[in-house]
Amino acid sequence: MTEKFGARKPDLPELARVKDRLTFLYFEHAKLNRQDSALMITDSRGTAFVPAAIVSVLMLGPGVDITHRAMELIGTAGMAVVWVGERGVRQYAHGRSLNHSSRLLEAQAKLVSNTRSRIAVARKMYQMRFPNEDVSGLTMQELRGKEGSRVRKIYREQSQATGVLWTRREYNPDNFEAGTPINKALTEAHQALYGLSYSVIVAMGASAGLGFVHTGHDLAFVYDFADLYKADFSIPVAFKITAKYGNDKDIATKIRLAMRDAFTDGKLLVRMVKDLQNILNVTDEINNIDVINLWDDKLGLQKFGVQYHELDQEDDT
Repeated sequence: MTEKFGARKPDLPELARVKDRLTFLYFEHAKLNRQDSALMITDSRGTAFVPAAIVSVLMLGPGVDITHRAMELIGTAGMAVVWVGERGVRQYAHGRSLNHSSRLLEAQAKLVSNTRSRIAVARKMYQMRFPNEDVSGLTMQELRGKEGSRVRKIYREQSQATGVLWTRREYNPDNFEAGTPINKALTEAHQALYGLSYSVIVAMGASAGLGFVHTGHDLAFVYDFADLYKADFSIPVAFKITAKYGNDKDIATKIRLAMRDAFTDGKLLVRMVKDLQNILNVTDEINNIDVINLWDDKLGLQKFGVQYHELDQEDDT
């Protein structure tokens, strides 16, 4: 009898429950294939099997060789895939979203296309960072200044709590190794947070590029969204790991593992799904994954897959 690996093929409504899945897996210098309903990952250390239906996002780094059969399984299971650079610092592309509904995307496009509603959403996102204050009357410039002061305070507090020397945030995207240990740790931790934010956004069917605070980049909304969680996740993890391991050359791996554990322990996926729906004013469960309609400016949504006949018109002759 052939041994079976992985979980059964999920029903479509189950795939929408991104909040119930594991966080993410990162691989580099490995070969990914398929066996039954599990991904088969092989590298220099051996082979492991991962049930595809319980993973929310797969991050593929340099040296990954993935088969067509593995991608077929990923598509069937609705797993989000992100192709990234070494240590996840770059994000190059992503696969098909987990949710096939366009409701979040349509709501997002409507909100970002109107100045008044765009400012309202931006204020809502800032309000989430200042729960005990009313920011509804502040301008975008005032909100940016307020947020800058908050983040600087968090850096100082983490420095005092961990004993890690802090001067300022410095990041050279072309030379990761040139940074101080804490700056490298922050870069790594933020990238892990960006990866998860990116995956939740595309998995739920929203657009990574339609930002409300950030703009002009295909990941603008990812930066908007991830900023909501840096104070609770990436910043404290970066200082904690730096305090413990300092100049360890493998600190990037330790940061990724610590972020993974923080995501799981803090139930961040559940929080992100709820927050995303709240931000875009779509708060009910999205289960109509495979529903598609035809748009009509007068009749509203019309059924798809119906043969419509040409309307009778008067003969002008």
